[in-house]
Amino acid sequence: MTAEYTLEELNKEARMGGPGVETTDRHVPVIDLSDFDARKSDIIEELWAAATDIGFFQLVNHGIDRATVDRAFAISKDFFDLPTEVKEKLPLDKALNAGWEFLTQVRPSVGTPDQKESYQITRPHMGGRWPAEEELAGFRDFILDFESRCWSVAMRVLSCFADKLGFDSDFFARAHDPASDQYQSTLRLIHYFPLPEELRDRPGTWRAGAHTDFDCLTLLFQRDGQGGLQVCPGRDADAQEWTSVTPSSDAITCNIGDMLMRWSDDRLRSNFHRVRVPGADEYTGARYSIPFFAQANRDVVIESPLGTYPPITAAEYLRERVNANYAHRAM
Repeated sequence: MTAEYTLEELNKEARMGGPGVETTDRHVPVIDLSDFDARKSDIIEELWAAATDIGFFQLVNHGIDRATVDRAFAISKDFFDLPTEVKEKLPLDKALNAGWEFLTQVRPSVGTPDQKESYQITRPHMGGRWPAEEELAGFRDFILDFESRCWSVAMRVLSCFADKLGFDSDFFARAHDPASDQYQSTLRLIHYFPLPEELRDRPGTWRAGAHTDFDCLTLLFQRDGQGGLQVCPGRDADAQEWTSVTPSSDAITCNIGDMLMRWSDDRLRSNFHRVRVPGADEYTGARYSIPFFAQANRDVVIESPLGTYPPITAAEYLRERVNANYAHRAM
């Protein structure tokens, strides 16, 4: 990934506990996917404008009904409410991005663990990592169905970028083939803990420190009233201007990841984002979110139309990004 700024520069205030300057004049576009086939040319232009600017947008009329999303959040809460000894039997394998973790994800931007637990679902690697049916009835079948629905929405959006980049419409669907044992897209259930009073103003406390996503496209499901997500587009980085993204139970918030930025010769922007702690008059209870990370199958070769970068497999690219990201922490 190329950028006009470094993680060190972007997070100089974050490490000191400063919240940055929040700007209210940035617009996160809301894009309507209804009548997709008939309106695709207009939707393509709206997506491209959003993705080449702020790198974030929200989708409405996206095809996943509200009842299904509500059920996903309910069953996510049921999972996190399981006894710790049950969840400990499903530990995260970081190399495979599958399983449960608790207070282990440390962002290099702040050097402290995100205040959360999460459960990663990556289809080929879930053997032995599902709760038993008697522990959580129907969980596996529902989650796999929901993951498939997320994949369909992501591929619809990526087909628009494929058309604009000069690929055929199904290019990214083939690159993210869920039938392959090389599949590495991930659905993640996240539970941010309620924020104790003593942590609300403590320097360096973040629900999730500033970062970019390493994938092609992230779909994020949120709940009304459970805010905190902020984005800092590249041109706002020097001023530390963060724009809050209003959570919605009906919309899917999307952002471009590093992988698609490279694949597009840097035309599509992967920008920094974070989850800040609530302010004095804001909701401070548990926060739940569900992201789906669409990242190309491990053996797929990333080769951009203009040849800005040499070809690289998706597996090797992700290794490079992880190593570069965490090497900075050791400096």
